[in-house]
Amino acid sequence: MPKLKLPKLRMRRGAAVLVAAVALGLSVALAGWYQHEQARQQDVAVRRSLAAVTAAAQAIFSYDYRNFDTSVANGRAFVTGQFADEYAKTTAALKPQAVAEQAIVRAAVSASGVVTASPQRVELLLYLNQYRRNTNVTGEKVDQNRVVLTMVPVKGAWLVSHAVAI
Repeated sequence: MPKLKLPKLRMRRGAAVLVAAVALGLSVALAGWYQHEQARQQDVAVRRSLAAVTAAAQAIFSYDYRNFDTSVANGRAFVTGQFADEYAKTTAALKPQAVAEQAIVRAAVSASGVVTASPQRVELLLYLNQYRRNTNVTGEKVDQNRVVLTMVPVKGAWLVSHAVAI
């Protein structure tokens, strides 16, 4: 009659269960760490984009006919990608009218909030006031706007890659 080798079989099963439990535990720990790291990176992205958005919006949406090219160059420092091309075209088309009307537009952000966020892209809703003076307006006129700006990191700086007025 052959000998049964039950103890070795039990040890193998026990070892297999232990290996599976350790692998499962490591997988859960790794998934938890990854989620925590993503959340941390998202928080950093939100903080950095919020810190940059006021200066960006003020530069992009402000201009002065007396130094229009300087105003536009300042705004260009805050834009990237296709939006940089759109900004260049829009401001080039705007210049003759701004000079003819002696327009001065000063933008001020009154409030901002996060719409969506990831470590590589943050959408921000801005309440933006534009204070306008020109030859067609007596005194100063205030335009109240809502704008969604999409910001992305580029070489350590958060720049505007898209803008939509709502």
